[in-house]
Amino acid sequence: MTTPVCAGASTAALPATPDPAYPSFASYMRARQPTLLRAARSLTANPADAEDLLQTALTKTYVAWERIEDHRALDGYVRRALLNTRTSQWRKRRVDEFACDELPEPESMAGTADPAEQQALRDAMWRAIAKLPNRQRAMVVLRYYEDLSEVQTAEVLGVSVGTVKSAVSRALGKLREDPELALAR
Repeated sequence: MTTPVCAGASTAALPATPDPAYPSFASYMRARQPTLLRAARSLTANPADAEDLLQTALTKTYVAWERIEDHRALDGYVRRALLNTRTSQWRKRRVDEFACDELPEPESMAGTADPAEQQALRDAMWRAIAKLPNRQRAMVVLRYYEDLSEVQTAEVLGVSVGTVKSAVSRALGKLREDPELALAR
């Protein structure tokens, strides 16, 4: 006897709006997901890994929903599930190490800057951006670090596109005049 590969094919006759088994879980998840995602992000370096970690922890919480007696302590339960899951992932990771006579050093390519110099330049850039007025700083960060278009930046800040263009132009002028950044030119 074969089992269907696609579970959706065997349940095609069911209604299109599935009723969740635990509506209280669905409402809890919708209300607390942003906060729990921040907790997951603090455990991982990659935002996508944090989303996967939270999904796994919420799945474990859903499976144990009937066994959880005090629903006021759900955040603690989910945070513990996050931590335990992350610890299990860390323990299971595979590290390939090979013994060799010489340590392999990456070949430095001609024309590439020293990583320490690159970090110093990034630090100087952030210090220079921090000196900008709040509005200009927000526009520069949205425009160049978040990679939003001028229209998107204007929508986020609730200003006109012309305001974004002129404020970013003035901010870039101030950054060009910053003495710390003059050393990088």
